[in-house]
Amino acid sequence: MDRVPIIYDDGILRLIPQRPPMVMVDKFFGVEGTRSWSGLTVATGNLFCQAGFLQESGLIEHIAQSAAARIGYLYATRGEEPPLGFIGSVDKFSLHALPKVGEELLTTLTVVQEVGDITLVSAQVEAGGHPIADCQMKIFIKKE
Repeated sequence: MDRVPIIYDDGILRLIPQRPPMVMVDKFFGVEGTRSWSGLTVATGNLFCQAGFLQESGLIEHIAQSAAARIGYLYATRGEEPPLGFIGSVDKFSLHALPKVGEELLTTLTVVQEVGDITLVSAQVEAGGHPIADCQMKIFIKKE
């Protein structure tokens, strides 16, 4: 699936609370129904890279920030300030391969359930059309 980012590079900073060097999303492709798409080009200087590969902790942080970008985008389209979110849990995490420096990640998030301030998402991360990782993640949204 070829997608064109609608927000990228520094524009992502309007959607997520993280700041360099902790930014783990550099592209946002949009929202359609319960799905959203984000991306990351794995860079040499990434804090989560070791021996030329993005580590498991970096993939989990990328998924969490992908969820933050989704929420941030939805709030921004309503003219509201994006809220803070926190990882409540990571379940059913499967690592298929560690992505190499230079690879582009494409992450698909699907909202499984939203109850109050809690959102359960299912995430699939790919690189070059191949599965890299998948999991379910609970996100708690801190509303004023």
